[in-house]
Amino acid sequence: MTNPERTVGDLPHDNGGRPMIHIEVVETSSLGDRSYLAHDGRTALVVDPQRDIDRILVLAGRLGVRITHVAETHLHNDYVSGGLALARVTGATYLVAGADAVDFDRRPVADGDEITLSEVMRLRVVATPGHTFHHLSYVLSGPSEAKGVFTGGSLLFGTTGRSDLLGKEHAHTLARHQYASVRRLADLLPDGADIWPTHGFGSFCSAAQSDAPASTIGREKQVNPALRLEADDFVTETLAGLDAYPAYYAHMGARNSVGADLVDLMPVQEADARRLQERIAAGEWVVDLRSRKAFAQRHLTGTLSFGLDGPMATWLAWMAPWGAQITLLGNSPEQVAAAQRELARIGIDRPAAAATGTPEEWADGEQARLGELSVATFIDLAATQRGTAAHGLSSPDVVLDVRLLNEWRAGHINGAIHIPLFDLPERLSDVPDGTVWVHCGSGYRAAIAASLLQRAGRQVVHIDDAYADAAAAGLTITPPED
Repeated sequence: MTNPERTVGDLPHDNGGRPMIHIEVVETSSLGDRSYLAHDGRTALVVDPQRDIDRILVLAGRLGVRITHVAETHLHNDYVSGGLALARVTGATYLVAGADAVDFDRRPVADGDEITLSEVMRLRVVATPGHTFHHLSYVLSGPSEAKGVFTGGSLLFGTTGRSDLLGKEHAHTLARHQYASVRRLADLLPDGADIWPTHGFGSFCSAAQSDAPASTIGREKQVNPALRLEADDFVTETLAGLDAYPAYYAHMGARNSVGADLVDLMPVQEADARRLQERIAAGEWVVDLRSRKAFAQRHLTGTLSFGLDGPMATWLAWMAPWGAQITLLGNSPEQVAAAQRELARIGIDRPAAAATGTPEEWADGEQARLGELSVATFIDLAATQRGTAAHGLSSPDVVLDVRLLNEWRAGHINGAIHIPLFDLPERLSDVPDGTVWVHCGSGYRAAIAASLLQRAGRQVVHIDDAYADAAAAGLTITPPED
């Protein structure tokens, strides 16, 4: 618990005798996002919290700090914010852009506002439009200098937030705003200042991806296109590189402008074997959370493979109709609970039902309700194309590539057809007749596609392999498109 008697003199100090500011990162790797808790040993600020605020509350309790402020950099497009709920639970001041129209009480903030968080920490609001029109960044300073800046979807590690999420008609204008905003931050802050972005770790909110674990203003001046290119070149390059983003994003901004209450993570209704069969027969989305390898070995016929060991929530929410009945199957209550948490972060608050155990239990012992999925590698595919039998696998009539458009354009297997995974539920009839061998970049998305095709009654082989190895396996690759 926080000790109210602690003073600045009691707080941790660096070697120069200055009070220290600590930044705790709360990662949500499945969505490619980070939230932050900044504290001085007593008082804490939380930036861009995810929906499941229990993680933040546990962290604050462990550190013995009191959350006095919660800040949003923008109305998020990729997840439901936990900011409002966290502010209400803790009594913290909720900082949200005054220019954003919202249906809840908050402290409206704008460019140039300064907030004293404690005797040690100060916050300056900087308008950084680009990812959204009213996007804000927050410069965190200690008693003597700026420590860093929370950049949300503005300045990311080696890239910027994408500018097309509010509609293609705004993409060009917002890209120019993004360019100016990043340069403003670089001018405002010293080279040694840290940057703490919310997006950019696999999030579709990022214009490109970077493997950097951390960065500073100085580093970004060396590597970031927004700080290296002229404005016109940056806009052209950024817009040309944008690919599709999840369909559920259309619901996130509206949900965040209304404000989300506390999330309900209590277990959902259990479904027995009979109810599972009824849901499958009704065409509902009955989702197997086990690994794709376990799914291939044995699964309940008619279920879909969305392994919890990958970006399950992103792809499930992208592909299933919004509001669809979703049933979760896992090998343990903990696995189902983890999936339920993932889905709640993006607004699927309560799955319709769940079941735990084994496929045999879900089928109530009826072998006819159990299925397997053929699995192959790119070496197997190359062998079949040479007329060599591949471990008894059916030869392909169709090679289906379910990667994104930019991945396809960067090179693909000669003769393959392309249907991005997110389009497949509506385009199953576009897949030519015959046995389908399906691949993606690593195997995860191909497993989803294979289960969809199998549910539709198709003969399918899942290529569970890395596309980077396709050429070495002996397959002919069509070169990148200009």
